[in-house]
Amino acid sequence: MQQFDFDLFVIGAGSGGARAARVAAKHGARVGIAEGANFGGTCVNRGCVPKKLMVYASRIPDAIKSGKAFGWDAPAARFDWNALMSHKDTEIDRLESVYERNLLGAGVQTFPEHATLLDANTVRLRNSGQVVTAQRILIATGAAPARPDFPGVELAITSDELFHLPEQPKRLLIVGGGYIAVEFAGVFAGLGSQVTQLVRGPALLRGFDDEIAETLREHLSMRGVDLVFEDRIELLQREGAALRVTTTGGRSFEVDTVLLSTGRLPNIEGLGLEAAGVEVNDKGAIVVGPGGRTTVVSIFAIGDVTDRLNLTPVAIREGQAFSDRHYGGIESPEIDYALVPTAVFTTPEIGVVGMTESQAREHYPRLRVLKTRFRSMAQAFAGSQDQVFFKVLVDDATDRVVGVHLLGEGVAEMIQFIAVALKANATWLDFRSTVALHPTIAEELVTLK
Repeated sequence: MQQFDFDLFVIGAGSGGARAARVAAKHGARVGIAEGANFGGTCVNRGCVPKKLMVYASRIPDAIKSGKAFGWDAPAARFDWNALMSHKDTEIDRLESVYERNLLGAGVQTFPEHATLLDANTVRLRNSGQVVTAQRILIATGAAPARPDFPGVELAITSDELFHLPEQPKRLLIVGGGYIAVEFAGVFAGLGSQVTQLVRGPALLRGFDDEIAETLREHLSMRGVDLVFEDRIELLQREGAALRVTTTGGRSFEVDTVLLSTGRLPNIEGLGLEAAGVEVNDKGAIVVGPGGRTTVVSIFAIGDVTDRLNLTPVAIREGQAFSDRHYGGIESPEIDYALVPTAVFTTPEIGVVGMTESQAREHYPRLRVLKTRFRSMAQAFAGSQDQVFFKVLVDDATDRVVGVHLLGEGVAEMIQFIAVALKANATWLDFRSTVALHPTIAEELVTLK
C-alpha cells in the first residue's frame, strides 16, 4: 500500500478550506494546508468582514441625523478614513491569526505559500520547492475579481485594493450592478463620497427579484448615487490627479477612483489542473460531481472555485460535509442550493431565500404574491424616507411558501430564520397562524394579506 505524507492536503485556507482541514484533523486525519495569500481567504481579508465593517461605518450618519427626533443633539461629526482603515486592519490581522492558530491547534500542518498539482496525489510548494504527497487533495482556492477589457483598465481598482486605499475617494465610479457593486455604492454614499454607478444592463441585481432590485434602485438614488444604465467604459485615462472616463454611450466625466465590480472568476491560475487531469468548464470553474469530486478520483473541490453558489457559508458547509464524510464516517445531506438565504448589505439591506417571482411563475401556475411597502415606526418618527418592502410567494395549490424577499433594516437577520421555515416546508398558514411580535417590522410578515 502506497504511503503518503498526508491523508488530506488542502490548497487554499479560506473559510471552506480551513473548515475542511480542521474537521478532518479533528477526525484523526493527517492534514496539511497551503495558503499563498492570507489565512481566512477573501471573506476575512478582502470581502465579507472588512466590507461589513465599512457598512456599519456608513450607517452612522443616518443614526446621527435621526437622533434629533429622539431628543439627541449631537455635535457636528467628522469622518476619519484613516482611523477606520487602521482599526479595520487591526481587526483583520487578529482574525487572520485566529484562523491560522485554530488550524495549528487542530493539528493541521500549515504552509504559507502557493501550491501546484503535479499529479493526482502530489503537490509542489512554490516558494520552498518542497514536494508533498496526499491520499486526497482538496482545492478550495475561491475566486478572484474579474477585469473587463478596455483601454486604461490598469488604472482601475477592484475590491481587493479598495480596502487599502490611502485616502477616501471623493468622486468614485463603480462599474457593475451586482451585489458587491451596490453594497459599495451604499457604503461610499453614506461616507460622503460622490458616487456614480455604471451598469452594463438595464437594472441592478440580475438574478434577484425584480421588485426588490427596483426598490433598491429608488433608495440608492435617494441617497445620492447617480445610476447610469446600459452603458460601459470605452476609455479610462489619467488627467493629472484625476481619471477621465469616456463611455460607449458618449458620457465623459472625472473621478478620483474607478472601482471594478464586474463579477469574480474561479481562482485556478497556477494550480496545475491540466497536468493533474482536472477538468474545468468554459468559465474556468472546476467541474465537480456529488461531494465535490472532480474528474480525478483523488482530487476534490469546494467553494467559489467550482462556481456553483458563491457564498462563504456554502463553502463552509461543503468543507464540513467533505471531511465528515471521508474522515468521520458521517454522511451529511447534500446542500439544498435552492434554499440558501442571501443578504445584500446595502442601506436598507436585502434578505432573500427561495425563488424569485419570475422563477416561481415558471413552476407554479397558481402563484399567490403577497407584498407590502411601508415606513417603519423608527423611520416615520425620524422623518426618514427609507421604506420597508416585503414580498412572499406562495404556491396556491399546496399553500407552501416558495420565496421570501425582504428589504429594510435588519432583514438580513430575519432571513436566516425564515430560511429554516422554508427548509421545513412551511405553509403560509404556518406563517399566518404564528402570533405577531409587536411593535416590529417582522410582524408585517405574518400579517400580510
